[in-house]
Amino acid sequence: MDVNAAVAAAAAIAGLCTGVIAVLTFRWSEREQARPTRSSLRPDVNAVLPPGVDTVLSVLRSSAVVLDESDSVVKASSAAYALGLVRGGKLAVDPMLHMARDTRRDGEIRQVELDLPRRGTGRGDALAVSARVAPLGSRLVLLLVEDLTEARRIEAVRRDFVANVSHELKTPTGALSLLSEAVMDASDDPEAVTRFAGRMQIEATRLTNLVQELIDLSRVQNDDPLEDAEPVRVDELVAEAIDRTRHAASTKNITMAAGGTADLHIWGNRGQLAAALGNLVENAVNYSPARTRVGIAARRVSAPGGDLIEIAVTDQGIGISEKDRERVFERFYRVDPARSRATGGTGLGLAIVKHVAASHGGEVTVWSSEGQGSTFTLRLPEAAAPRGRSTAAAPDDGVDEDDGGPHETTAREPIPAPEVLP
Repeated sequence: MDVNAAVAAAAAIAGLCTGVIAVLTFRWSEREQARPTRSSLRPDVNAVLPPGVDTVLSVLRSSAVVLDESDSVVKASSAAYALGLVRGGKLAVDPMLHMARDTRRDGEIRQVELDLPRRGTGRGDALAVSARVAPLGSRLVLLLVEDLTEARRIEAVRRDFVANVSHELKTPTGALSLLSEAVMDASDDPEAVTRFAGRMQIEATRLTNLVQELIDLSRVQNDDPLEDAEPVRVDELVAEAIDRTRHAASTKNITMAAGGTADLHIWGNRGQLAAALGNLVENAVNYSPARTRVGIAARRVSAPGGDLIEIAVTDQGIGISEKDRERVFERFYRVDPARSRATGGTGLGLAIVKHVAASHGGEVTVWSSEGQGSTFTLRLPEAAAPRGRSTAAAPDDGVDEDDGGPHETTAREPIPAPEVLP
C-alpha cells in the first residue's frame, strides 16, 4: 500500500513538472514572435498600406519610406537602406523625422533639401538630398528622398566652365577695347598705330582661337563620331598635324620628325582625329624651347579587345610636374599660364583630345619628366578591330558627367625617336 502511494505521488509530481514546462515554453514562443526584427517589418505590408501603394513604391526611382503613427518603418525601399535613411526599423535622419511628425499632425506636404554625411566613408563631402513628406491615408506618412549629389556636381562644373569662359573671353576683348582707344589717340603717330594694330591682331587671333576651340569642344561632346566613321590613314593625320605647325616650328628652329609603322588605319571621324593629333603636336611645339626636336611615331600594339594604334608625340620641352600631370586634361588648366598667354593657348586643347579619344573608344596618356620633355600617347582601335565603344570612356565634365575633372594618366616611356623628315 505504501509502494502504491509512492508511485502515485511520483506520477503526480512528474505531471506537474510537465505542465509547468509546457506553460513556460508557450510564453517564450509568444515573446519571440512579438520581438521586432528588420525582416518582420514587411510581412503585413499589404495589410497596412492602401491597395496598390506597395506596387507604386517599388517602381519609384526615389528612396521611399513609409512611417506609421509610432514613427516605425512600415515600408522602406532598398535605396533608403543604401542611403542610410533607415536603421533598426527607425528613420535615422532627425530632420526628416521631425518633418514626418509635423505632417502627421497637420496633414501638410513639406519639402526640404539637406546635406547628409556619407555613411561608411572617410570622405568629408556630404550627400545632397531632397526630402518630401506627405500624408498617406489617415495613419501613415510617406517620405520620398531624391539623391541630388550628382546633379549638384554637374551644376558646379557648369558654373566653373561658364566662369572660366567669361574670364577667357574678357581678357582679349578688354585688350582690344584698350588698344582701339590707343590707336585713336595715336592717330598722328604712324609708328604707334602700327605697333598697336599688331597687338590688336594678336588679341583678335587669340579670341578667334578661343571661340573655335569652344565650338570644337562642344561638338566632340555632343556628336557621335561613329555615326559617320571611316578608316583614316594615320600617315595622313601625322602629315596634316605637321603641316599645321610647320610655320611655328620653323620660327623656333624646331626639328619636326615622323616615323614608326607605316600604313596604319584608325576607325573614326577624320575631322575630330585630325584636331586631336594636331592639338598634341601644336602643344609640343609651343612648349618646346628653340632648336629642339618634336617627334611623332605610330605603331600597332596588341590588346585583349583587338589591336590598338598608338600615336606618340614626344618633345624636349619644359616637362610636366607630377601634380600637374593629374590635371593637364582639365578644361582651361595650364601648366605654365605665363607661357600660355605668350603662345595664345586657351587651355582647351588637351580637353578636346581627351573627349575625342574617349568617344572613339580609346584613351590619351602622358609621360613626362621636368626638364626632359613629355610624351603624349593617343591609343585608338585599329580600323580592322571591333568598332564597339570602350566601357572605360571618360565622362562629362560638366556637364558629364563627367564633369572636366582630372584624367588619370599612366607613366609610360616614350616611343623610340622617329626619323627626321626630309
